Amino acid sequence: MIDVRATDRRSILAVAAGLATFGAAMVVAPRGAEAKQAADLDRVDALIARMTIQEKAGQLNLLGDPFRFRPMNVNPLDGQGDPARVTRMIREGTVGNLFNGVGAEAGRRIQRIAVEESRLGIPLLFAADIIHGLKTVFPVPLAEAAAFDADLARRTARAAALEGAASGIHQTYAPMVDVARDQRWGRGVEGAGEDVLLNEILAVARVQGFQGERGLADRDALLATPKHFAAYSAGLAGMEYNSTDMSEATLRGTFLPPFQAAFEAGALSVMTAFNDLNGVPASGNPYLLTEILRDEWNFTGFVVSDYTAEQELIAHGFAVDGRDAARIALMAGMDMSMVSGLFLEHIPDLVEKGDVPMARVDQAVRRVLMTKAALGLFDDPYRGCDPERERLVVGSREHRDLAREAAVKSIVLLKNEGDLLPLKTEGQKIALIGPFADDVENVFGPWTIWGDDNSRVSLETGFRAAMTNPQDLSVARGSDVEEALAGGIDDAVQAALAADVVVLALGESSRMSGEAQSRTEIDIPAPQRALAEAVAATGKPIVVLLRNGRAMELSGAVKDAPAIVVTWFLGGEMGNGVADIVFGKASPSGRLPVSFPHRSGQQPYSYDHKVTGRPANNALATQEYVARYRETTNTALYPFGHGLTYGTVSYGDVTLSEPTLDWTGEVEVSVEVTNAGEREVVETVQLYIRDRVADLTQPGRRLRDFRKVELAAGETKTVAFTLRREQLEYIGADARPTVQPGVFDIWLTSSAQAGQSALLTLGPRTA
Repeated sequence: MIDVRATDRRSILAVAAGLATFGAAMVVAPRGAEAKQAADLDRVDALIARMTIQEKAGQLNLLGDPFRFRPMNVNPLDGQGDPARVTRMIREGTVGNLFNGVGAEAGRRIQRIAVEESRLGIPLLFAADIIHGLKTVFPVPLAEAAAFDADLARRTARAAALEGAASGIHQTYAPMVDVARDQRWGRGVEGAGEDVLLNEILAVARVQGFQGERGLADRDALLATPKHFAAYSAGLAGMEYNSTDMSEATLRGTFLPPFQAAFEAGALSVMTAFNDLNGVPASGNPYLLTEILRDEWNFTGFVVSDYTAEQELIAHGFAVDGRDAARIALMAGMDMSMVSGLFLEHIPDLVEKGDVPMARVDQAVRRVLMTKAALGLFDDPYRGCDPERERLVVGSREHRDLAREAAVKSIVLLKNEGDLLPLKTEGQKIALIGPFADDVENVFGPWTIWGDDNSRVSLETGFRAAMTNPQDLSVARGSDVEEALAGGIDDAVQAALAADVVVLALGESSRMSGEAQSRTEIDIPAPQRALAEAVAATGKPIVVLLRNGRAMELSGAVKDAPAIVVTWFLGGEMGNGVADIVFGKASPSGRLPVSFPHRSGQQPYSYDHKVTGRPANNALATQEYVARYRETTNTALYPFGHGLTYGTVSYGDVTLSEPTLDWTGEVEVSVEVTNAGEREVVETVQLYIRDRVADLTQPGRRLRDFRKVELAAGETKTVAFTLRREQLEYIGADARPTVQPGVFDIWLTSSAQAGQSALLTLGPRTA
């Protein structure tokens, strides 16, 4: 029989030195880190030796925090906790972890029960869904991904961590690193879009931001929890919680890399997914949770279920009952049960009957307690429980300023015919029309639980603050989000007729994106489309501001508007951030992290689709017997990476320092980028490749690098990238990175559908 404790001890100590070199673990010399890990492990194993089986099960039991609960409507069973019952369980040692309660002073009271009134005094781990901010709310993750800015993602995660850690929280259930390629799926709003590389880069940035540079034991660190492991976003037909079915190459080439990147950045917890993968539910999948996660990647943290995910093995038809579900999940590699209570209820009997070895229970407990030790909870169980620090940190002016910066950088200008934007701050009458014109309920976006409602800035407020004469702005809702408004269109038309320019604020409500919000049609609701048509009939120039948590199908007057801006859900500073762009205080610099389709029926769609054996000529309006739909081309209306500025940016030809890339060498790839406009801009130069002939068919393009470049008015810069063989590799039939010598197309361009390529030859393999 395998000695699970010995195996755990070897793996923990083996990675200690590596983690020590990265700030997410602890900033000490590798030898010191090993010593600290060894001391923690001895301390933890001494505790395990004293624990009853009920206390061990308790450390694997995660419940909602009933003491600091705030109604949030983000899970089906919210608010069912009983404070008296949970207090008793803490004293008995049968619950070791609480989630979604916030507050420093109450946190201290709760922790005191565990530390001073339970038999072993093991501190509680407090977790929370801090997805894009605590009290200060930043843009939703998909919006922030549009900034193509790892430093920004790191800084907003750091600010969220500062607020969370000051409010009695130790762990966040973020970042979500699911690569989302079907825009019908509602949870794409929580991630970084459709591209693997962008997801990897932002996963690393967010883990670093949450966990900080001084180690997890630092008072300002939050333990990051990448989710959902794995392939959750690939549910069939974009339906929430649906089954997934895919090849090994797709799993490893598309859906696993952001997780591996997050773990290499130091994340020490991971959350399982609700879906089944090729017939095996992820929460009871030993291939995912043990073979890949532990044996291949040497992950030493703990695995937590998503909300009742292990219990749902029964509904999947994969477990007979709760006892069977607990056994399957635990033996597959799950370490902590969320809300269901199945581990607490069944582990004692499973061990007594020999269905689960005590060594496996001890292994799970060890992983949880070692993470508590890494967080410094045994040395300082009351970290984050200082009300004065909470008062100073949470909702600070510095964080509000960062929220505005993030909002501005997340906005994407899709279209700007005739340079309609930016608008003038004076001398121009503006009609702000639409359900989001004066709305504050939908600025935060989905998965906002503790945001400061008093900080929400509407478009109307932001516009009036930016205008010299606020009276030049008129406001009319026109319709509600999904329902017509009596007399609304007539009022909107009158407002439009009296204005010089119309700004239409249309799109989705917060409740239309996020968990359990899959859509069959990803268009703007019919009442808003009717409003847009009526306003367009006035002949006034129109700027469309899209509020959305996914890529959308645009049609009719919305699609035809001369200016279209994607504003997403930008958080508390939404109104100010949008005004900064609309009135030209800043030039837009965001780029689409998701492709906007011509039609909803193109889903799932991503720019890096394969060309097939019958590729379409997308320049032709009609073409049969090729890979395309009857109604549209196999392209995006606005592709991944697209975004305009207030300058006029052009690209020269791509040049290579050498026509051939040696197997172990590198080639410089460069292009001249010119801003012929009259304003300074930030351009995002994107490097794409295509492998013309490979052992497995390859996408038409793959993003391999990008760089944001500042260009003054009239300035030309040469932008250069270094390209190596590793960037040309893909996941082969043996599930390993591979590439064959041959010819590649190389683009340096502004989007996944733009630019002319240069040819590069990869030379023969060398020893």
